[in-house]
Amino acid sequence: MRQLLSVGYGYVDIIAKLRESHVPTGDEKTVTNDYAVSYIGGNAVTATAFAAGLGIRSDLFCQVGTDRTGKTAHEALTDLGITIFPRTVHKFPVSIVIPQNGKRSITRCRDEKEDESEGWLDFPHIDVSGYMAFHTDGHHGEVALYYAQMCRKSRILTSLDGGGLRSNTDELLKFIDVAVVAERLCEQMELSPRAMLLYLQSKGCRVGAVTLGERGVFWYDEGGRMQHMPALKVPSNEIVDANGAGDFFHGGYLVSYLRHKHLRWAEHFQFARAASTYKLRYLGNEEALPRSISQIEKAGQMYPSYPREPIPA
Repeated sequence: MRQLLSVGYGYVDIIAKLRESHVPTGDEKTVTNDYAVSYIGGNAVTATAFAAGLGIRSDLFCQVGTDRTGKTAHEALTDLGITIFPRTVHKFPVSIVIPQNGKRSITRCRDEKEDESEGWLDFPHIDVSGYMAFHTDGHHGEVALYYAQMCRKSRILTSLDGGGLRSNTDELLKFIDVAVVAERLCEQMELSPRAMLLYLQSKGCRVGAVTLGERGVFWYDEGGRMQHMPALKVPSNEIVDANGAGDFFHGGYLVSYLRHKHLRWAEHFQFARAASTYKLRYLGNEEALPRSISQIEKAGQMYPSYPREPIPA
């Protein structure tokens, strides 16, 4: 029986960690031997790969490229046991990622003619009754909305990675049980973290959260209580690459839920925080994928946490 169904937009990540803080422009050049190519990229795609690497039987709607890059990305996902429901594109998207000082700059490279905005109208309609959880980043809007509705009707947990505002965000949230959004969405909607949590509650999300990097997570639990979960205090010299840490957070709480549905969401989020912390020490998503639960649990025990904070108005 399959456990997790996801809808996401895939990328191949090219990560270059520069020796200097300056990014070359014009005719400048620089050289680094600290780089990686990850054929697993994209928000929900990375979260699904994280879960699959830890034994969660997963299915995924995403693009499959006819080019060599796309074929290799497809192979990387299927090697983890993920079944792909494909949308065929001829030029697979690529991200150029430059990690610096715990942050990262990203250049997205994708063919606008094949972009998701053209729609995915002929996607397969599968029976969702055997799944235990659904996760989406909101891309492939028609597919995400359809399966969020189907899974909600079947009382399957629905989860959203709200990394940014999309045309379907407001409608999609009506069918989401667990909405974990980035600070960027707050900025785009001109909402404070507290106002965002109230907005998520108004949409009917049973659990809602705003991730804030090293400031931790502001969230409300299944009882509606707002609270702060501080980040773990990782020394700056141990942070290799923050890109993908949020995706590991999503993968973390999905794995925790699928393994231990009886636990409260505070415990699921604690495991997610450990997963996000684990990612910081690896360059690229693919290199960081864990192979055992103990690897994540150990990361959650290595560092003290920052102090708790009140949620600002």
